[in-house]
Amino acid sequence: MPGSGTIWASLPIPALVLDPEDRITAINPAGELFFNKTIKALEGSLVYDRLAIDAPVEEALARVRKNRSPLFINDVDVGTGEKAPVICNVQVAPISNDTERLLFLVSPREIAGRLGRSISADKAAKSAIGMAEMLAHEIKNPLAGITGAAQLLSMSLSKEDLELTDLIVAESRRIVKLLDQVEQFGNLRPPTLKPVNIHDVLDRARKSAVLSFAAHMKIVEDYDPSLPPTFADSDQLLQIFQNLLKNAAQASAGAPGEIQLRTFYDASLRVRRKGQSTSRVPLQIEIIDDGPGLKPEIADEIFEPFVSGRENGTGLGLALVSKIIAEHKGWISVDSVPGRTVFRISLPVAPKQTAEQLDEET
Repeated sequence: MPGSGTIWASLPIPALVLDPEDRITAINPAGELFFNKTIKALEGSLVYDRLAIDAPVEEALARVRKNRSPLFINDVDVGTGEKAPVICNVQVAPISNDTERLLFLVSPREIAGRLGRSISADKAAKSAIGMAEMLAHEIKNPLAGITGAAQLLSMSLSKEDLELTDLIVAESRRIVKLLDQVEQFGNLRPPTLKPVNIHDVLDRARKSAVLSFAAHMKIVEDYDPSLPPTFADSDQLLQIFQNLLKNAAQASAGAPGEIQLRTFYDASLRVRRKGQSTSRVPLQIEIIDDGPGLKPEIADEIFEPFVSGRENGTGLGLALVSKIIAEHKGWISVDSVPGRTVFRISLPVAPKQTAEQLDEET
């Protein structure tokens, strides 16, 4: 946008400038990503020929020009003809000191929703840390006594009564396993950040998965080979990928299925946490399964502790994942419908100097 190049390029949502005839004259980088086209391909096109919007757009543009005031169209389906429509908020506003040109903003609702869930996951992880420090050790000690007592009793009981002591032992061990996972929140060391090739870590996770819990699944790779390195702890990143792959494999309940590993670059994505400056998270990793999807009632809370989509699940795996990602200054989101669940991780790019060191090592 003339005179404000830095601000224009930094806008995280698609933005267009329209001439008096509603033709596109400028588009920001986020807009080019949304359309999957450059300004050269879009310049001169009527905006309503390029965007399918479930609203009377021509009337809205005329009203903005007439009244010289902004107009908001919320919760409408917006598509480009090349991909499925998404729910968006559309804003149209006159440009200062310009009687005819308009600023046209498209704000996909999914961006705000994913960011809100990520921030909520941060808070949930912090609450789990305090709970772990307070409870885990105190509960595990008496459980060891209960297990030992049940095993002693089993030596002098009839076969019928042995079922009861076996149940006590099994359930006690299950609780200990749960508490071990809770303690990971407090014991997790800070990440040792180094430049990391995301695809190398994904490949390690994939090889481990196909030899064990995902042996019944087909794993498909769709990688962007030009993706730059991230700044991460490779061991903790491997833990994240293995956890998400295991969830994807378990979603099929033992039936054959497909998991897709996808990476790509999205320059428009940024995250800002309380007390911190805005940071870019352009490196995208998606783990996609074709299982039944998350139950709608838990989809927005899946990163909360003790919320699980599986029967007898602890609900701690994803809370731990969100904690690790937050410490890497990234964020995680999920979109789920029957037949397609997508966990997306967004991470920062490694600083230039450290990335050059990785290139030298490899």
